[in-house]
Formats: sequence, C-alpha cells, structure tokens
Amino acid sequence: MLVGDILTMLASFRHFTVDIRILRGLYRFMYTRNSDIKRFVMENTEIVSDKTLTPEIRLNLFTPNCQFWHARPDTWPFSDPYWAIYWPGGQALSRYLLNNPEVSRGKKVLDLGSGCGASAIAAQLCSASHVVANDIDTVAALAIQLNCELNNLEPIHCVTDNLIGSEPESWDIILLGDMFYDEDLADSLHTWLQKCIKTHNTQVFIGDPGRAQFENHSINRFIQKLTQYTLPESVREENYGLTSSTVWLYKPDV
Repeated sequence: MLVGDILTMLASFRHFTVDIRILRGLYRFMYTRNSDIKRFVMENTEIVSDKTLTPEIRLNLFTPNCQFWHARPDTWPFSDPYWAIYWPGGQALSRYLLNNPEVSRGKKVLDLGSGCGASAIAAQLCSASHVVANDIDTVAALAIQLNCELNNLEPIHCVTDNLIGSEPESWDIILLGDMFYDEDLADSLHTWLQKCIKTHNTQVFIGDPGRAQFENHSINRFIQKLTQYTLPESVREENYGLTSSTVWLYKPDV
C-alpha cells in the first residue's frame, strides 16, 4: 500500500481526529523534489486519450479509477488540481488547432492557464516555432512535462508567474481555454489581452463551453465565432450536462 493510500484511509476513520493540515503537511514533506511530485502525479492519475475531442493526445488525468476522484478534497496535498481535468473549452481549442495546423505553424504561442497542457501540446504538434505553457500551479507545470513525454514531445517550457497584467511579450498567438470562470478574472483578461493585441498584434483564441461568466461579459461584443464542437458523452456527464464547446477569435477595437 502506498503512503498516500494510508493517509487517505486514516483521514477517513471517524475516530482518527488529527488536524487535516498535519496530513497535508506530511504529504508536502514527503514530496519535495520534482521527481517525487511527478511520481505522485503518475500514481494518482490515469492515462486518458479516448472519450475526448482529441484522442490523438494522451494525458495524465483524474478518472473514477483514481483514489482522489472519490477522496475528501482536503486530503489532496497541493493546490486544487485543475490540471488533472481536461476542461471542455481546452478540448475545443486543442481540437481546433489540430484541425487547422496552419493557425499555429511557425508561430510563437502562449497557452495561458495551461492546466494539463493539451492546447500547448496541440500547438507543438502543429509545428509552432516556440510554445510556452503558463500556469501558476507548479504541480501543473510538472504534469505538463509528463504529458509531453506521453506524446513523445520535448518538454514544453512552463512559466509559473502570473502573466495577466504583465508587460506583453511578442506572442503571435495567445490561447485561453476555460479561463472565463470568474467575473473579476474576465475583467483582468479583457484589459490585458487588449494591450497584447495593441502592442504586438497578437491573435487571441478562446475556448469556452458557454459559461455564464463568459457569455454575460462585455467581451462578447469583441469575439468572432470560429467553430463549435459537440462534446463526447463522458465529457458532458463530467461537466453538468454542457453539450458543446466553442472556439472564438477575440478582436477588440484597440
């Protein structure tokens, strides 16, 4: 039995009244090296390729076969593992890039809020000249490296700084999958993306399954619909019945 299994089991015992923060601290003590964290990710995820919009991309993800799919959320030792879910906006964005390789071929691409790294991987598979995956979760950065290995790619450069609001770099393309889940974040993105476009004529592609924070935001006045994909049944079930996901081109008046 793995140590993680033991800690999860102990935390579930009703008579075991230890502060969950002690358990989380013990996890972090055990997994301090990148190699240890990568091993933890591999032990607690499952390799998935089918039942998504991009079966040609393999990813380490949470599935019902993984212990943390069912465990108490507070037994997870790191930041919330958004990287362990292949969100529907990211699926649509990745599918669009793979279907239209000329979009990213030879381009400098930033995948903002990269999560599992699927869109960055799709851009790399389509021969982008330079790809950076940005996620503020350091565990996500390691998971993206593992997902690159699964797809026989050299590791994609990962940046864990919060780039929103920073001085724009000369990106040809910025990708945003499932980033409009919070109104304040949407406001910050709207302002920063406008600056990126005005400064470097960057193209911005957005993948979103129709979240209210996106559809009700003023950004909708500045987007052009490129394509829409029907989500696989398993993805619908995992995302509260969302049935489709759309790719948009962001074209503000700058």
